[in-house]
Amino acid sequence: MATKSNELHLTRLYDAPMELVWEAWADPKKTANWWGPRGFTITTLSKDLRPGGTWDYIMHGPDGVDYHNVTDYLEVIEGKRLVYDHGGNRDENRAPLFRVTVTFEEAEGKTKMEMTMAFPSPEVAIEMKKFIKQAGGNGTWDRLGEYLEEVANNKDIFLINRSFDCDINTMFDLWTMPEHFSKWLPPTGMTMQFLKAEIKVGSETFYKMTDGKEMTMYGKTKYLEISRPDLIKYIQLFSNEQGGPGKHPLAPTWPEQMLVSVQLTEEGPKQTRVTVRWEVYGEATAAERETFHDAKPGMTQGWSGSFDKLEDLLLQK
Repeated sequence: MATKSNELHLTRLYDAPMELVWEAWADPKKTANWWGPRGFTITTLSKDLRPGGTWDYIMHGPDGVDYHNVTDYLEVIEGKRLVYDHGGNRDENRAPLFRVTVTFEEAEGKTKMEMTMAFPSPEVAIEMKKFIKQAGGNGTWDRLGEYLEEVANNKDIFLINRSFDCDINTMFDLWTMPEHFSKWLPPTGMTMQFLKAEIKVGSETFYKMTDGKEMTMYGKTKYLEISRPDLIKYIQLFSNEQGGPGKHPLAPTWPEQMLVSVQLTEEGPKQTRVTVRWEVYGEATAAERETFHDAKPGMTQGWSGSFDKLEDLLLQK
């Protein structure tokens, strides 16, 4: 889809039928499970999903600040398409911030969602892109994916997406070549050293991460699938200094093994979207699964820091 200079565009593919995706948007009780950045909750005051109708709601930030929002629906084609103005408020005589067009399309049993946000000018679009990134706004669509996985497939997963100005083959190399991988993956403030670096199907890596002060951790990755240019799957687990079984130094109830899937999607000749998916792998206790579920805001923060470093690395190339 061609994007105009005053527009922002995103595409997501959800492993759920269109009916469930539409219901997640249409039913305010279901929307409350995923709408907004991580850490936010919402209270719907009223919702009239029809042309000329409005959705009046309050977003509650993790810092206790409330944000009143009003959505004005312009076009509603059930199960297929929404067009609405976001951020306006008639009572306060406040003009909408931008216009949103969302379409839903069946794609081999999954649902492809495309969204375009149109702003008054290219300059406003640039500033809003920065604001959405800083506010974690795109995490809304990751939370939607997690909610749909829970409803459709009874799975508790973690998702995070980020689009990069980089061709897909270069991005694949940045995920599969240790000399690149170690520069950007560690959490902010930490460095990574591979003690064993054999990135191929059936093999494993052994690495050390440290902040050079009080925190040092060891881990392994066991590669299950590597398919150029778009898919990498591996099992991630913590270990001790000798490479034997270990625990997260700050989370003793963290699951023993995690299944990580990295999907690369070409969004243009020089743009690639990275989708990282985590889920518990193998047997796990109720406490371990609860620890994983409750850690999603922290995982978002950690991956966001790594992705920021990846963007900085790309700027140096």
